Amino acid sequence: MAATVAYKTSHEKHSHIVQLECVFFGPFRDAIDEKTVYHETDATTVGDLLRELEDEYPPLAGELVDEDAATLAGDTVVTLDKKNVTHIDGLATELREDAVIRLVPSVYGG
Repeated sequence: MAATVAYKTSHEKHSHIVQLECVFFGPFRDAIDEKTVYHETDATTVGDLLRELEDEYPPLAGELVDEDAATLAGDTVVTLDKKNVTHIDGLATELREDAVIRLVPSVYGG
């Protein structure tokens, strides 16, 4: 019986913290001086994660989430395991363990 209780406690703890691979492109990569960051978080949604990344990396402040925090900033593209989060649930898209998040700034040119 005690083993079952210990398992549930361990499992509950684990479900609140996820390890993610965050891959940054273009100016985002330049801003943090890293291409890939393995990030441990208790964020449950993409929006929570992006706000957390903006706090952790000040050069990203305001670059990922609009001031009203309801939408992605500009034409930023964020994917969760290669699927654009705007095609899932936007900033409310739920995170899962070992997900790969890609952050791509809008890029214009000719």
